[in-house]
Amino acid sequence: MSLAERASAIPPQTWLKVSVAVAALTIALKTLAWWFTGSVGLLSDAMESLVNLASAAFALLMVRVARRPADADHPYGHHKAEYFSSAFEGLAIMVAAVAILWTAIPRFFEPQPLEQLGLGLALSVLSSVVIAALAWAMLKSAARHRSMAVEGDARHLLTDVWTSAGVVVGVGLVALTGWLWLDPAVAVAVALNILREGANLVWRSSQGLMDKRVERSVQAEIARVLKGFEHPAIRFDHITTRRSGSRRFVDLHMHMPAHWTLRRAAAVRASVEQALMSAVPGLRATIQLLPSDVEAHFEDEEDLI
Repeated sequence: MSLAERASAIPPQTWLKVSVAVAALTIALKTLAWWFTGSVGLLSDAMESLVNLASAAFALLMVRVARRPADADHPYGHHKAEYFSSAFEGLAIMVAAVAILWTAIPRFFEPQPLEQLGLGLALSVLSSVVIAALAWAMLKSAARHRSMAVEGDARHLLTDVWTSAGVVVGVGLVALTGWLWLDPAVAVAVALNILREGANLVWRSSQGLMDKRVERSVQAEIARVLKGFEHPAIRFDHITTRRSGSRRFVDLHMHMPAHWTLRRAAAVRASVEQALMSAVPGLRATIQLLPSDVEAHFEDEEDLI
């Protein structure tokens, strides 16, 4: 088994626990880097790591909620809880960006010299290497388990890596050129970048809560399975899909000859449902049986997978 396969096999909750621990470690490293140098750019990097810690903790809570079984009040389960995690993470990133701007802008008017840059930059690079490795592993796990919470946390961590890289370059340029204004300029650039990433996470979460259709690859797989069952006696229409956290749902009508017995029709439907759920892990299929000469009419006549 390759390293990527091993990483993807680890459950989302485990990676989020690791993310919490790594966030605490990187906060310590980046805070030391800021303490040694006095760089507002490195301070902005440390502040984003505080957001990482809060976000990972909240994501872990939401993943636990999402894994709860269906109950009387939530017959379709709790899978959408993961979208709240991603939305919270996006909002937290945006708040951190505003805080960074608030800290950095005054430095344009009152620049301060930086000290012990070598040690500070080394600590920042070390924390970035750890975060990059964790983000890579979490993305593999998120893809396999279709976890929005883990993917959101992983992408936030990747943003942190690029942020740290920009800060290191900026602070290094300050050391080479003596241009102190570069330090707050880098911090402002970092803030604008994470503000964009935060807005993107909030948008993606909102789309999940709005019952967006499944991904194109899943649509294609559903169409392929249904095509395998079509023949002159059977056809499918009014196919609709939606996604809810790690779950995927498809609803459709299956038309068949009116003279078929209920037992025969139910057996064919069971075969189609099983084929769909086997082809797309985590999919739940709901199929309504109709005679071939009966059409169901809706306000929207277009079938949308």
